[in-house]
Order: sequence, then C-alpha cells, then structure tokens
Amino acid sequence: MKVTQPIEWTDAGVVMVDQRRLPGEVIRHTYTDYRDVAAAIRDMEIRGAPAIGVAAAMGFALGVLHSKAATIDELRAEVPKIADTLAHTRPTAVDLFWAIERMRRRFDELASKSAAAGSIETLKREMVAEARQVHADRWTDDETIGKLGAALLPAEGQVMTQCNAGALATAGIGTALGVIRVAAEQGRKMHVLVPETRPYLQGSRLTAWELAEDGIPLTLITDNMVGHFFKKGTVGAVVVGADRIAANGDTANKIGTYQIAVLAREHNVPFFVAAPISTLDLTIPTGEQIPIEQRAAEEVTHIRGVRIAPDVPVANPAFDVTPARLIAAIITECGVARAPYTEALRKLAAERRK
Repeated sequence: MKVTQPIEWTDAGVVMVDQRRLPGEVIRHTYTDYRDVAAAIRDMEIRGAPAIGVAAAMGFALGVLHSKAATIDELRAEVPKIADTLAHTRPTAVDLFWAIERMRRRFDELASKSAAAGSIETLKREMVAEARQVHADRWTDDETIGKLGAALLPAEGQVMTQCNAGALATAGIGTALGVIRVAAEQGRKMHVLVPETRPYLQGSRLTAWELAEDGIPLTLITDNMVGHFFKKGTVGAVVVGADRIAANGDTANKIGTYQIAVLAREHNVPFFVAAPISTLDLTIPTGEQIPIEQRAAEEVTHIRGVRIAPDVPVANPAFDVTPARLIAAIITECGVARAPYTEALRKLAAERRK
C-alpha cells in the first residue's frame, strides 16, 4: 500500500511534509536540530498523535546525534533538556510523551553499556536506530489495526470519519483511514463522509486529499451537516482516531468527535475508535483528567490569513472527550477492546508489554 509519508529519517536529516500547506502544495523541510523538530510539532507542521510520537523520537535522536558532548556523562547531562524541549510542545496527544519516554529508557540502557566501553559514537548510532524503529513499528501496528477494524465495517455503504487519522497523522497507513484503506482493498464498497473539521480543516485539507489520492470514493461535508446525514439513515459506521484514551475508555479526539458519537448513538450507528496501544493512558482513570489544548483565536477568526469574524472573544479547544459508553469498540494492534473497557484495555496493554 503506497501512501504519502509525513516524516522520514534520511542521511540529510529528518524530512517532514509541511501539512499546513496541503492540499495546495506538497512542501518538505529537512531538520537537523531537535529544537526545530519541536517547533514543527508545536506549529502543526506535523500533527496527529502517532506521527507526533515518531517526530519526537526522531527529534530526540537528532539531539543525541548532533551533541557536542565529548563523553557519555556530558551527553547524559544534555538529555533532560532535549526531552523537555520536545515535551513542551503539545499537551493532549499522549504518544508524544510515550515516544520520549521510550527514547529515554533506551538511552539509559545504552549509556550504561557504552560507559564501560567508552563508545559515544556507538550510542549515537543506536539511538538513531531506535527512532527509526519507532517509525517502522508504527507502520506495522497500523496495518494490524486496519485488518482488525476492516472486519467491523459494513460490506458496503457510507462510513464517517472525523479530522485526519490517515498516513499523515500516523506515519504508517493510518488508524481510522488505515481501517478504511484495508476495507477498500478487500473489495468493500466504501463511501466515506468527511466532515471538514473546523477550525483547522484537517478533514477537508488532509483526509479528503488522502482519500482522493487513493481513489476511495468520498463526499466532503461541513461540520454542521453531520446530523442531516445520520437522519437520512445512510451512515453505516463511524471510525475515528484518538489522541489519548483514559483507563476507562473515554477518548480524546479532534473537536467535534463527541457530537458525532452522540448522533451515532441516537441513530444506532456503531462508533469505533482506532488507535495504537501507545495512545492509552492508564495513569488517568477517566477522560476528565485529559488535558485539552487551547489553541490560538486566529484559527477561528481567520482562514489562510483572511479575517472572517469580528474582533470578539473566541474559544478554541482543539479536542473533546467522547465517553466510553458511546464507543462500540476500541481497535488496537493487540486486539479489539469492548466494554467494560477498564479491564479490556488493561489486558491489551499488558499483552503489548509482553
């Protein structure tokens, strides 16, 4: 399956597609400094929880690779700053923190071994290898999620998604769009309803672009058309991604997801969440503890630099939380969880650790 990759490790540095410029332009930037990677995450040049995790891993590796430290102890002293810089970019997507923690654990393991051998260059090479492995794992996990999720979709008809949970968001084949892609490859006659996803328009700019590139039939709709299409009775399923899933299954995803879940329940349409295990945050019991990123007012009052609203107070939460009771299943690379989610998700997380 050929899809556009939003991020790659190359000999020249970390190459990213600037998703702010899509669909009009496909522009790639190359970064060799972890601080620039952090800025790219913060400014949404790269976005989507799993892809942010890949970017964080690669940014961490860049920080280690290009360090001027002469000894492993000096390098060890720099690692907290590298990690903190990457962590203080976006607060909601837990994959960011999962990737940083994975890279820190790997660094500590390698530093202990390398200290005895005195080989700082070997440590740097191994950290680059670990970042590339994070990326490779994402592709494999997405494919598994896609296969498990495709089995839950109807053989034909309309499927709705929200925001962008495709290759651009995961650096694999996508989670929600990975499910749709695999279903289409299996011959299911899918037609995807794509809400625009105001205010950042990830649905109209990114999801519609990915589906059109794949030749998967779609219809772009505005966010306030969602209820109309549910009422028509043509929507057979909803599948979305996730930025953080609490221990009880409450799920944070792009703003507008909650209202779609409520409408899906009202019209007896199954609502599925597709996300890797790394998106689970078992340290928080419910969605009430998920931090919600508040973004700039200009994203609401302006489009492409053109003011569309007067200078008035603006609310711009980037995410909302869908209660677990509205979710039919959570699809992960380790299996499909169903209610009661607290026990089901704990078991899947334990399976992943094995």
